[in-house]
Amino acid sequence: MHWEDHNETLRILAPKAFSFKENLGYLARSADECMFDIIDGKIHRALALQNKTVLVEISAENDRILEIRFSSETTPQNKKDREEAAHYIWEWFDMDTNLEPFYQLAKDDPLLYAPTAQFYGLRNVGLPDLFEAIAWGILGQQINLSFAYTLKRRFVEAFGEKVNNDWLFPRPENIAQLEVEDLARLKMTKKKAEYLINVAQLITNSELSKEKLLEADFNTAERMLVSIRGIGPWTANYVLMRCLRYPSAFPIDDVGLQNAIKLMLGYDEKPTKAEIRQYAENWKGWETYATFYLWRILY
Repeated sequence: MHWEDHNETLRILAPKAFSFKENLGYLARSADECMFDIIDGKIHRALALQNKTVLVEISAENDRILEIRFSSETTPQNKKDREEAAHYIWEWFDMDTNLEPFYQLAKDDPLLYAPTAQFYGLRNVGLPDLFEAIAWGILGQQINLSFAYTLKRRFVEAFGEKVNNDWLFPRPENIAQLEVEDLARLKMTKKKAEYLINVAQLITNSELSKEKLLEADFNTAERMLVSIRGIGPWTANYVLMRCLRYPSAFPIDDVGLQNAIKLMLGYDEKPTKAEIRQYAENWKGWETYATFYLWRILY
């Protein structure tokens, strides 16, 4: 991680193949997002650090140098806290990944050459918190993206913590204590409410953690997730993509992925799984980024 500490501000030098403008465009795709605000080209959000909660404003100089400015009332005095904030943002934008090999692969790929050229510098903007990633995956099951954002907003505003005008995602230890009816009143299905409470309990009881999943190889981590009630292959691979950063995660059953390929190829019907697998032969080790860039065509 390449960063400079200036007490009230931090500066992060992003790696090559990074564009703040493209990542900002991705983050701005939904007006119903509740975990951050974008105002005048700057990201405003709350971060729950280990020792305190901070409010940050993220902007960029020359599209690659990120400036993180803390609000005056939440500026962390401890250097370790400031480093934790920098690390969160570094991970949020997946800056550890060298995208050059992916872009080389995409140049000759019939599905990827156009989106990678159009959105060059876009990162797999993730969900570093495991509970948030799983909850977002569960909330999004079998509904359209717009309603998924509506459900998330209801969930966050009902059970999250508001810091000035920003929200922190609900903590698993708080959700673990709820009854199904507490969540069902948000107009989510009782099944989803059961799944969320169960996952929150597993995390609270230390039966499930990001560390345990990252210690496993890809196939083992996928099996660990799928063994949890309410997490099927799609949700598991979504979490493996967006939180755990496994480069081979591939939600092949995703409707958005299928629609993006249909659009790119000019098909009248969605491609079959066999057709998707055939195209994905060229994506070995980069399935996550191939999926993410194809999603970007739609959203």
